[in-house]
Amino acid sequence: MDDVPRDTVRFSVLGPVRAWRGGESLNTGSPQQRALLAALLLRDGRTATASELIDAIWGEEPPSQALAAIRTYASRLRKALDPGVLVSESGGYAIRAGADTLDLAVAQERAADAEKSRSNGDRCQARTLINKALGLWDGEPLASVPGPYAETQRARLDEWRLQLTETRLDLDLEVGCHAEAISELTALTAAHPLRERLRELLMLALYRSGRQAEALAVYADTRRLLADELGVDPRPELSALQQRILEADADLARPVEPAPSAAPTVMRPAQLPATVPDFTGRASFVRELSDRLAAAEFSVMAVSALAGIGGVGKTTLAVHVAHAARPHFPDGQLYVDLQGAGSRAAEPETVLGAFLRALGTADTSIPDTLDERAALYRSTLDGRRILVLLDNARDASQIRPLLPGTTGCAALVTSRARMVDLAGAHLIDLDVMSPDEALQLFTKIVGAERVASEREAALDVVGACGFLPLAIRIAAARLAARRTWTVSVLAAKLADERRRLDELQAGDLAVKATFELGYGQLEPAQARAFRLLGLADGPDISLAAAAAVLDKPLQDTEDLLESLVDTSLLESAAPGRYRYHDLVRLYARACAERDEQPPQEREMALSRLLDFYLATAARVYALERPGDRLVDHLEPARHPGLRFTDRHEAQDWLYAEADALLACVRQSSRPDSLRRAVDLLWAVHDLAESGANSKQYEMTAINMRDAARECGDTRAEGRGLMSLANVHQVAGRFVQADREAEQAMQFAEEAHDLLPMCWARNARGIIAIYQNRHADGEGHLTRAIEDFRADDNRPGEASALCNLSRIHLAMGRTKSAVTLAQQGITIYDDMGHSLRGANGRYALGLALTQSGQLNAASESLLEALDIFRDSRQRLWEGMTLCRLAEVDLAARRHALAAAKAEQALTVLRGIGGEWRRGNVLTVLGHALNGIGQLGRAQVCWREALSIYEELGSAEATVVRSLLTPVAAA
Repeated sequence: MDDVPRDTVRFSVLGPVRAWRGGESLNTGSPQQRALLAALLLRDGRTATASELIDAIWGEEPPSQALAAIRTYASRLRKALDPGVLVSESGGYAIRAGADTLDLAVAQERAADAEKSRSNGDRCQARTLINKALGLWDGEPLASVPGPYAETQRARLDEWRLQLTETRLDLDLEVGCHAEAISELTALTAAHPLRERLRELLMLALYRSGRQAEALAVYADTRRLLADELGVDPRPELSALQQRILEADADLARPVEPAPSAAPTVMRPAQLPATVPDFTGRASFVRELSDRLAAAEFSVMAVSALAGIGGVGKTTLAVHVAHAARPHFPDGQLYVDLQGAGSRAAEPETVLGAFLRALGTADTSIPDTLDERAALYRSTLDGRRILVLLDNARDASQIRPLLPGTTGCAALVTSRARMVDLAGAHLIDLDVMSPDEALQLFTKIVGAERVASEREAALDVVGACGFLPLAIRIAAARLAARRTWTVSVLAAKLADERRRLDELQAGDLAVKATFELGYGQLEPAQARAFRLLGLADGPDISLAAAAAVLDKPLQDTEDLLESLVDTSLLESAAPGRYRYHDLVRLYARACAERDEQPPQEREMALSRLLDFYLATAARVYALERPGDRLVDHLEPARHPGLRFTDRHEAQDWLYAEADALLACVRQSSRPDSLRRAVDLLWAVHDLAESGANSKQYEMTAINMRDAARECGDTRAEGRGLMSLANVHQVAGRFVQADREAEQAMQFAEEAHDLLPMCWARNARGIIAIYQNRHADGEGHLTRAIEDFRADDNRPGEASALCNLSRIHLAMGRTKSAVTLAQQGITIYDDMGHSLRGANGRYALGLALTQSGQLNAASESLLEALDIFRDSRQRLWEGMTLCRLAEVDLAARRHALAAAKAEQALTVLRGIGGEWRRGNVLTVLGHALNGIGQLGRAQVCWREALSIYEELGSAEATVVRSLLTPVAAA
């Protein structure tokens, strides 16, 4: 209905019967008058006689003045609507309006289009269209409209809506969104327990999510329910699905298409870098590799590995051949630079995550472990013809998990090392170009006219480059960009570099010598930028961070960096972001060690980068947590950092810079920078809860703790331990978390460092809640409140009050628990502290639930949920959903509880740890038991029991008691 002119009258029946013009709602009158309008709208423009309308509105017992009433209703509607919309003809009435003015007609059109898209194989489009059709519903169709006709149509529309929902859920499973569908299917099966198609979809969704036992339990529950209620067996399709699950049918586990991600999905990846237009020579290698790739269509996966020194043209050749082979791989091409030549090669687990997303897998469906990701990757590629280009590999162990392993797919690998231990690989050793090929390449870049008159000089140039393609390209590009130079000028410059020529003949040193050609031509400011920017460890660097490293204004920095991009010594990773090829970075650092004067400038450059990150991260923290005293206890930074207009902009910066920022922390372990690095890590502890950066954050926290220990810096070690305690607590490793927090307290006391002392006590109080050590927790939190007050840290005080609320709740002191949470919220709200105010509302929601104030509890938790989602706090989003499920359980809304618990499981994938997962499974089991899905409930409880027993958690006793009566029965 978006295309309807704004001044046209529009109608809705998929909810209350309404009419409106533009943004103005029109008066449709009494319930009987709306019943007349509905009856006319649902006749698709056909005329309804007066007697038919009387039957529709009143049925077999119409009032004596029914005909007069019909005429009155029609007259009033005619006045309210546009002229000519409601017409009288043949003793009856009709609505004359375009089909696109009625929401039902629009929904029907979208459903029909969805069916066409599905028939054409475009399941993602079909899914989108059905979602749009379902989005037109606004509650119960024909809401509050009286009469037998409305009742019949209401039932019809409800059934159609359910059929559309089933179709959309079917498509969800076909495109791989099985994990996300479980929550909705659980609620629908509770609402429609005898609808076997919903049960079938739920079984399939659970099975594809790795929950085979629950899937089989659904069948058992369904069979028992049908026998009890109807005295029949499940339909054959359901029984056949059960059998296929028992047999672990491989075809059953695969969706028809990869799952779409939350963002627009690239279902057919085309990730190959651009091929160079002046590709030259290598004819025999091109033919050899092309033949291998063409054969992949009819044989097992082909693997070709190109080896050679840096700069020999491995990537250029591989990309050229890959582009030529695209017709043999119609399902797409994947590409990754594995950074094998650097000190921090890409982890296969990270690469697989990126590949799965490119293939359409939703983030929530990507497993945590390397083996699980590799298995899902191979399953996703099965039946597809995809080429994978693995560039710059470190060794065979790095790439084995990344190989497709299926017929029709192929992998091209480039590496400095020969992959002799890569079974079945076709190995190619790539050498330098022949003199003729080198001259051809040089001529294509510089231009035939300039080379023709100085052929001998051109041969001298390519000879000085050692016929190394990368060196030739750098030299030729410089000449092409300088029209006043002759080839002889360039040859003379190269001839003066005799040491360089020697180095060009010696392994990796040849690469460094080749880069000297470009470096030697840089202006002093360019050369300084090239050297200093190469010192940073991050995968790339933003323009603002680069400006801090160089200690220059932003515009001057951008000019310098763009000029380096023009020399090919720097790459533009994205607008405003820059990166080095790994070999160029190594060369830049060698230049810095050799040329940077005074030598202290290298340390000063990295110090400026650290200060930039620290100052900016402190601003992000302060914007998220106004009034929090942490920023006042951080080491001072000599860079002002960035300023942000709002918290969302600040969040975007933090998560975009996460990799580079954490790399900077790890690189800053020297005594003169250690304290600032530890403080930076503490200021960005939100990254520990994000899921995407949790593992990197943990590794960095361990590095910082160890560095502080080695330096003997008790203050830095106490703060590093506090960061690490937070990591363990988020991951559900409570014993380790308490140990690190206890040590943090000791070091903080020794260093007279109040803030980590406060937060360590607060953390130990939280951990004590999880470990059911309530008296200990109360002691820690009471002291924490005193310490926070001594520091005038009101947000910290509020945090401890809210945590103490949970201790009182666990000890049965419900009234004081509510009071403490409210006190914490008051502090947060007074300071405009929305994020941590959400934590307060979370605690209040728990207390209100236990005190029986369920509506208030739900309201408090929903407020918290909105804030957590807006702040990207996935851990707390998931746990709040679980708490909302507990509210629904207390209110005996079991279907809603099951749906929320399923959502919590999905959100918490990869974060929160197993203990929290056990909690959610326990809640889900109660909800499923309440809707009669007893078998699934037992499966959830058994899994929770297994988790608790492995962790040695006290919750095992409670869950075991839930299973014991069932087992006895």
